[in-house]
Amino acid sequence: MANGLMAFWADIDPDYVLRYQQWHSCEHIPERVSIPGFLAGRRYRAMDDAPRFLMMYETEGPQVLTSAAYMAALNAPTDWTREALTHFRKPVRTVYSILAAEGGGAGITAPYVRTMRFDLSDASAEARLATWTSAAAATAGVKQVRVWKSDAAGSDVATSERAIYGGGPGKQAFVALIEFLAPPGDDPIAAGDAAEPHVSESRRDAETETFWLEVARRAPALTGDTA
Repeated sequence: MANGLMAFWADIDPDYVLRYQQWHSCEHIPERVSIPGFLAGRRYRAMDDAPRFLMMYETEGPQVLTSAAYMAALNAPTDWTREALTHFRKPVRTVYSILAAEGGGAGITAPYVRTMRFDLSDASAEARLATWTSAAAATAGVKQVRVWKSDAAGSDVATSERAIYGGGPGKQAFVALIEFLAPPGDDPIAAGDAAEPHVSESRRDAETETFWLEVARRAPALTGDTA
């Protein structure tokens, strides 16, 4: 189970989208998932076909995302990475640690994901997120629900890559990742809110987006690929 997450939302210049996809699929994801402690990488595209993407990497823990090996990669971008990062617009990159998880198991990577970034006005609502997560995961068509909390140590780090794209961490402290096996139908957020209304009442600055999966790759150690 992944205990750490780096999630990166960004728009890409429309005339660069194909080149960006080639870079991310063929160079960047393979590079990242080869770093010790990385478990998997994915890229999703916005459901409305806008040039908006979600890139995410799951790790053994948030400490992997401040490790010497990862920092070395962030501070020595390849020429292709340097080129690609100049085409990112409205970038938001945040490192998280896991708070609650329900569902998952064996099988395919979920082809759809809904992200909800949010804050909580009442700190006591954080303890209720596990109940919210379980109720949301019980919704028809949902494969997995995970709620994460931002990790300041990993999110707000100055690196050579960040100097190129110019963004930083998101303003919200939490993100819910709701994974679907088919195009989303019933609303798992509403189901979670019905089960735990204090979370809904305390939620602030929520931003919800839905994406479809373009590429997923597991770490070589998990696939047996040593090439």
